[in-house]
Amino acid sequence: MARDPLAGKLPVTVLTGFLGSGKTTLLKHLLTHPGMDRAALVINELGEVGIDHDLMQVSSEQMTLLANGCPCCTVRTDLQETLRELFTRRRLGQVIDFDRVFVETTGLADPAPVLQTLATDTLLSDHYRLDCVATLVDAVNGMMQLDTQPEAVKQAAVADRLLLTKTDLADAAAVAALQERLRALNPHAEFMTVTHGVVDPAALTDVGLRNARPDAARVSRWLGATGEGSGYLGQRLAPGVRHDPAIKSFALVFDQPFAWDTFSAALDLAARMRGPDLLRVKGLVNVAGEKGPVVVQAVQHIFHPTVTLDAWPSDDHRTRLVFITRNIARETVEQLFAAVGALRS
Repeated sequence: MARDPLAGKLPVTVLTGFLGSGKTTLLKHLLTHPGMDRAALVINELGEVGIDHDLMQVSSEQMTLLANGCPCCTVRTDLQETLRELFTRRRLGQVIDFDRVFVETTGLADPAPVLQTLATDTLLSDHYRLDCVATLVDAVNGMMQLDTQPEAVKQAAVADRLLLTKTDLADAAAVAALQERLRALNPHAEFMTVTHGVVDPAALTDVGLRNARPDAARVSRWLGATGEGSGYLGQRLAPGVRHDPAIKSFALVFDQPFAWDTFSAALDLAARMRGPDLLRVKGLVNVAGEKGPVVVQAVQHIFHPTVTLDAWPSDDHRTRLVFITRNIARETVEQLFAAVGALRS
């Protein structure tokens, strides 16, 4: 029997959100939960003197600090080294036998380099898998941050889970408007309200695919797509709600199986032409000759290693792809697939 390419890999939850969104408060509560005693935490702080880690009441065996706070290539290198070292120390018994990792980014960080690190480092991808991107949004300042901070928009756009914080301090109408805007920005994410940092760990863990055995509910939860077009956009957006015209979120569905060369050519063309604006892609692909679907994930121009599930999770064998893009229209992506001979249903 072939080895399951996902089984045994340690799930990684990336926790992001703009400055002041409440990440430290959430982590304090999350990591003291009885079910999280085997979680490891990596904190990426901004500035020469770290503060956030001093606020964490967890064992030093559970926590590692990245103190440079750089949201670019430096953090990728440091994160690579940290995750490699954590795994080695775990194997040697020098730290707890952790069963998951939380990576907290600085509030100014673009989360893409963290996600790309897990895809491009062969050693890391052998031991870790991306499980969830959770983004906190401050209900008091969130609308202003979305208006003025490109990082805040991108953090929300690439999330699997959107956590709205400080709703008890904000006007109810303002909270509702922010929720509508976030739903327009990222209709495929699951939403939840977090008060004083209290959140059920189950909401942020076991989001991704943990083995190659298909589970319809888990696959649907991970994909987060309607499967029939553009999801929330253009369908339920209330009149007068502001949206972010640069960010597009849509799902494409294809009836006929792909030749793998045809499908990969379409995505490769998209990555080469518009890689920086291809914020996130995930989905199931019906590849001719394969018993089960091929799982694809990408962040900008970086693609995670593909995984083929043992079988389809349901009777629906269509290719379903979710795209989160910046300044790339749905029609442009459709044209790319048409250019390589793919016919959309």
